[in-house]
Amino acid sequence: MKTKITHAAIALLIAGLAIACASSRKARNLSRENVAATLSLSNNYESDLPELHIDKARRDTFEVTGEDGEKILIMNAVKDEETGEMVATDVLQAAVVTARFRNIAERHGKVDLRFQITVPAAMQDSRWQVRFNPDMFVQEDSVRLDPVIITGRGYRERQLKGYERYNRFLSSIVTDSTMFIDGKALEIFLKRNIPELYALKTDSTEVSDERFRSIYGVTAKDAVAHYTNRFRIKQNEKRKGMKDRMYARYVKVPVVTEGIRLDTVIVSSGGDFTYEYVQTINTRPKLSKVLVKLSGGIYEEDRSVYTIPSSEPLTFYISSISSFLDPSERYKTMVIERRATANTACYIAFRPGRAEVDEGFSGNHFEISRIKGNLESLVENREFDLDSIMVTASCSPEGSYRLNTRLASDRSSSVSEYFRKYIRHCRDSLRRSEGLSYNLDETYEDPAKGKPQKIRFIPASNPENWDYLGVLVEADTVMTSAEKEDFRRRLSVKDPDERERQMALQPYYRHLREVLYPRLRTVRFDFFLHRRGMVKDTVHTTVLDTTYMLGVQALSDRDYETAVTLLRPYRDFNAAVALTALDYNISAMEILRKLPVTDRTEYLSAILHSRLGDDREAVQHYLNAVALNHSYVYRGNLDPEISVLIKKYRLNSDE
Repeated sequence: MKTKITHAAIALLIAGLAIACASSRKARNLSRENVAATLSLSNNYESDLPELHIDKARRDTFEVTGEDGEKILIMNAVKDEETGEMVATDVLQAAVVTARFRNIAERHGKVDLRFQITVPAAMQDSRWQVRFNPDMFVQEDSVRLDPVIITGRGYRERQLKGYERYNRFLSSIVTDSTMFIDGKALEIFLKRNIPELYALKTDSTEVSDERFRSIYGVTAKDAVAHYTNRFRIKQNEKRKGMKDRMYARYVKVPVVTEGIRLDTVIVSSGGDFTYEYVQTINTRPKLSKVLVKLSGGIYEEDRSVYTIPSSEPLTFYISSISSFLDPSERYKTMVIERRATANTACYIAFRPGRAEVDEGFSGNHFEISRIKGNLESLVENREFDLDSIMVTASCSPEGSYRLNTRLASDRSSSVSEYFRKYIRHCRDSLRRSEGLSYNLDETYEDPAKGKPQKIRFIPASNPENWDYLGVLVEADTVMTSAEKEDFRRRLSVKDPDERERQMALQPYYRHLREVLYPRLRTVRFDFFLHRRGMVKDTVHTTVLDTTYMLGVQALSDRDYETAVTLLRPYRDFNAAVALTALDYNISAMEILRKLPVTDRTEYLSAILHSRLGDDREAVQHYLNAVALNHSYVYRGNLDPEISVLIKKYRLNSDE
């Protein structure tokens, strides 16, 4: 029996060595022949551009007008294999891609890079895993894309077998601590030596450890510990500490599910395997091309058996509609008025029947500080000179109209005098800080500006502000509709004192007096200014249109949503470019039709007509653009909307 086992083991060893030798021989052949995977352009690229769909059922023949006005016949043409002449055809032949570059169009700030990874049959083996790493080079940056993995069936079986062995190891680790107790021996001990305790075997009564010790002289923990297999516990803890090491031993190559573009298992290697890779990237300013290379290796378990030669790069030239933008600055006409006004209101509280300004009364300190801040900024303003300030004081309707008239006038004069003194103080401080001279007649001299202009205060008053009270009542959320209607009816009473007397009898009067009346006790400031050094009442000038330039910058940065929002109202060429970038083709076309004809408008019109399926108009506009600017002969190959026309109708064939 022993001899048979030995022979079987030897047979298995020989078979394993034979397989290993075959694998090594196959890998050496790959190295000798320098076998590589193929990185190629996708043949299905244009099918993903719905605006380039071509109806194959119709004859593509039409007339366009040449540069000299001559009629030119344009047709879908191919070369006759027998005669070598170009003849019209109704059938489009499938394109065979052999180039290492492709022109792709940006759409909505993104481009799709499509390429194929072809794995030759010679690189496929049941025992191998082929790992491909596409690398993308964008300007100065290089980015490793998600890998593509082709796994042989035997390789995957060994991976899974490693997981099975590791799981068996994990199952050998004991998680239930009671498994280490020799329960049978403990039960015999209790039955023989402590029968009273053994009798509790079927009793659910809880016995504390203290009572257990007092009765039997030993704790329950001591009894359990005595019959616990410490050696088995030690061995189990040792196994726990070996988990990472055993994982590395059994699972040599883990099955990765995240960050992998493809991991497919090849059952048989009967032919080449092709995977179509699509990578979407965000464009960026000045991005004109992207390179893609492919590298990788072949692995048998965790051992590299072959390094795949790096592929030739694929180059994707990116055409962006934003490259058509006109960066010229745009200006708008602005009418500058010599005179300017500003106003603000504050709530200065006065003691009943008094007109003096008391900064410490009620909330006056905050309101007066706010007005002082406004005055200070106006006095220090370098663009405007402050001419005059109208101060209008208002009172609430309670009390007689005659008394309120006098009180409002007194309060307006009092506030005017209060802030006149403040402005004098403010000017003193300002001029002293600028090093100006102080005269005995309380004026200042500035050699550069002459004498300062005097600021006039104009007191005015509004005894009872009924108009504003009406506004407050309409906006009030407490008064009912009926109460508001009653208020409006009583407003028609001409005598303000009688009007107030009638309202005082209504239920809503208390709300008026306590909530709305205080808001009528205001002091309004109207500031009248003029621009320094300006003589004419109005001046027309041009200033940079900052809104428009922000739209141009957004277009340059390929932030098309923002660009359309900012530029659409201008309805100029840049607006048409932004709309075209977002495929708002009809809107862009409407703008272009109203613009002067230039090489750029003609070329953009050609793109739009191509998207809309009007080949005749598209070709005509393209030829017009070429006639105006010959460089569009080469630009046409960068835009798929135009390049499909060039190939289809053999445009620019004489170039």
